[in-house]
Amino acid sequence: MKKSLTNKEWMKHWFTKELLKTAAIFAGALILIIIFLNIITRHNSEFEVPDFSGMNIEQAKEIADDASLKLEVTDSVFLPKMARGSIFRQNPRVGSLVKKNRRILLTINSLQPKKVAMPSVIGYSLRQAKAELVAKQLHVGRLYYVPDMATNNVLSQRINGSYIAPGIMVETESEIDLELGISSEGERTNIPDLKGLPVTTAKDLLIDNSLNIGKIKYDESVKNYSDSISGFVISQNPVSDSKASHPLGSFVELTVSVDKVKIESLRTKEE
Repeated sequence: MKKSLTNKEWMKHWFTKELLKTAAIFAGALILIIIFLNIITRHNSEFEVPDFSGMNIEQAKEIADDASLKLEVTDSVFLPKMARGSIFRQNPRVGSLVKKNRRILLTINSLQPKKVAMPSVIGYSLRQAKAELVAKQLHVGRLYYVPDMATNNVLSQRINGSYIAPGIMVETESEIDLELGISSEGERTNIPDLKGLPVTTAKDLLIDNSLNIGKIKYDESVKNYSDSISGFVISQNPVSDSKASHPLGSFVELTVSVDKVKIESLRTKEE
């Protein structure tokens, strides 16, 4: 015959059952919470932004859709050396971590380039000609020196190797080559120190010193066209030497980088 439970024993048995039941409910709830948090975490996980530079919008959209990102064109530029309609710049930058459905703002190379009437810079000094071209959204290209009575006097203007008359419509941002005089005295110039400067500033400084931009090399950090025109000079050939002079029109080769460590290292050495 089963022995009946005393009051004390019954209470102990009941409490144990309730305790186990509560523990089971708590454990179940904890498991559900963990599963729910995992789902939320995966939903809000971060992705690396792909590199859309150089692509057209259709190509970029395919990649963006796969990565659950949204594209929005917010601006345009015109760069003659870049394919029309291709993506020039993006924000956030390549490799940035973003959440699903993040908007990526794009700057594209214009499909319809703006044109301006070619000015006449013949008879101008090099410095005056450069200012006039910049005012028209044009750039000085290669400098050609020929014998003349006045040094750095513009004798002719060319584009893509051909002489161009004033008033001809040309695309903005085009490079205009200049034929310049050099007197019989054979003036010479010094090569400036370009290390640590933005490549665009370095180009301007070379022109101001009657020098040509030679071959531009890019290190491994330069991944796209945007990097190539926003990078910094990390080395040059020939190097700057205040005791050495060079013929006008000499070429200076540059090595360009967007590696922040290399650029900061150059600045530290200068200090």
